[in-house]
Amino acid sequence: MRSISGLMILVAAATFYLYLLSTNLPPGPKRKPSEDQREKSGEDSDPDPGSEEVRTLTFPSDLEELQELAELLKFYKTEHTAYVLLLFCSAYLYKQSFAIPGSSFLNMLAGALFGPWQGLFLACVLTTVGSTYCYLLSRTFGKQHIVRMFPEKVSLLQRKTEENRSSLFFFLLFLRFFPMTPNWFLNVTAPILNIPMSIFFFSVLIGLIPYNFICVRTGVILSEISSLDDLFSWSTLLQLLAIALVALIPGALIKHYSQGTLKLDELDKNGHQLDKKLR
Repeated sequence: MRSISGLMILVAAATFYLYLLSTNLPPGPKRKPSEDQREKSGEDSDPDPGSEEVRTLTFPSDLEELQELAELLKFYKTEHTAYVLLLFCSAYLYKQSFAIPGSSFLNMLAGALFGPWQGLFLACVLTTVGSTYCYLLSRTFGKQHIVRMFPEKVSLLQRKTEENRSSLFFFLLFLRFFPMTPNWFLNVTAPILNIPMSIFFFSVLIGLIPYNFICVRTGVILSEISSLDDLFSWSTLLQLLAIALVALIPGALIKHYSQGTLKLDELDKNGHQLDKKLR
């Protein structure tokens, strides 16, 4: 119970910090009311320049919310770059550290806000650091609880990890390139599997580059389109195809290496079923 209470205190403190950061916004853009709102209120002129809409920031759950959030933060970035960077890093580390799904939207937001290369750099660093925090939290607070909640899944991963101990780094890269289990589950089970932190750190940093690359580049493209017609244009489709092909190259190399080196038979058979049960 002590471990659970300690973890809950950390979650509560981090949530409170993120809440304060997202609600104490610097002065932002003012929005004019729509024509319908003006007709209802009987106003034909612009609103009072001193009036400002109260803004609250939330994690995006779909592409429309992502675009709206990106547009808002782009304004703040021109005036308050340090604030936007701190807010983005804090939100990303919050999700990664506590194994909360939804990193793909934040990766796309990184591309929309910081561009393709700075966004990719940020996504890779934050993914790695956040996953390492998750590793440490699991090792400190949750090992016994994870084994109790997912005994069969942990047992399968533990068995395959031991079989591939001589090629552990490439085994972990394979799991990142071809996620038969969710990334968050690999993060929380890594201490149970006795994976050294250094190997875990670099396997996340390198293994998630293709995934981060696809998401960040997609975010860059989405930030440049204004309608669905733009999304399905030949230019956009060719860019997405090129991104997918580039991201597939590292995975193809790892898969070629794994065929003669790694032992994945049982994992191949049960991996997709394991992934579905953990979603």
